[in-house]
Amino acid sequence: MTPMVERLSDVAVVAIGRNEGDRLKACLRSVVDTAVLVVYVDSGSTDDSVAFARSLSVDVIQIDMSVPFTAARARNAGWRRVRALAPKVGLVQFVDGDCVVAEDWLRTAANFLSTQANAASVCGRRRERFPERSIYNQLCDIEWDAPAGETKACGGDVMTRMAALEAVGGYREACIAGEEPELCVRLRAAGWRIWRLADEMTVHDAAMTRLSQWWKRSMRTGYTYAEGAHLHGAPPERHKVSEARSAWLWGLCLPAALLAGAVVAGPWVLWAFAVYPLQMLRLFLRASHPVKARAWWAFFIVIGKFAEVTGQLKYLALRWSGRRAHLIEYK
Repeated sequence: MTPMVERLSDVAVVAIGRNEGDRLKACLRSVVDTAVLVVYVDSGSTDDSVAFARSLSVDVIQIDMSVPFTAARARNAGWRRVRALAPKVGLVQFVDGDCVVAEDWLRTAANFLSTQANAASVCGRRRERFPERSIYNQLCDIEWDAPAGETKACGGDVMTRMAALEAVGGYREACIAGEEPELCVRLRAAGWRIWRLADEMTVHDAAMTRLSQWWKRSMRTGYTYAEGAHLHGAPPERHKVSEARSAWLWGLCLPAALLAGAVVAGPWVLWAFAVYPLQMLRLFLRASHPVKARAWWAFFIVIGKFAEVTGQLKYLALRWSGRRAHLIEYK
């Protein structure tokens, strides 16, 4: 007989997703017996996601898909439903529907926030479920291997105080990606702090097996750099400014300059493209992962600059044209 799990009376969970299938089922099962309230925000699923969530007595919100969807909009709908249904709940764990929450994470995160009065949010170690299935999955796992301690930003899986969310108005709903770091900028500006623990938090299923998926994800990253720099790039924050500049330099300005130089001065200038493998070597030597993993990581970090600058160009084109952005989805 499975022992009863004591529910955390001050913790709710907001999960978001669309057509996640078995991944969502595992996600909801990992929290439904521990959190006092679980809200699932669905964005137009055509599978049995909504029916399954309701079978677990999970509260379901079905987002109006006639309005362009963003994860920020879904998360706001989720935590505001928590506030309406359980106004005394002080903490909300956000989780993507393709993630499973570690058994002890909700309690660990809640205990940490109880000792840090000025901490708005706390996250832990997110791991990729199948890093061995593709280099792209492995890159995700490396990306999430960040040091523990106070940090500037968190990702989509995070426990946050309801009071902090209300103080800054929640997520910026117009952001098609990068809404979590953008929220953290405003939280820190309001005097809150963000923390990352070494504890296991979630297991994610990226399900990336194709180069085109990785390219779209990297494009989305570049888009967030451009938008982040536009929103909060002024001093002292300089949010995403250095990342945006790096993409412009390596992904457009340098290759354009070298090609122009070859036209003017001759093809010998093309030898300067050797700076790219040299940059890969520099990154490889600086990394601490196993040899094969850091070799791939260094390669894709450099090649990714081309995708990132493409994403920045997309942001600028949309901003200048006045058209509304839509999600850049990789799966």
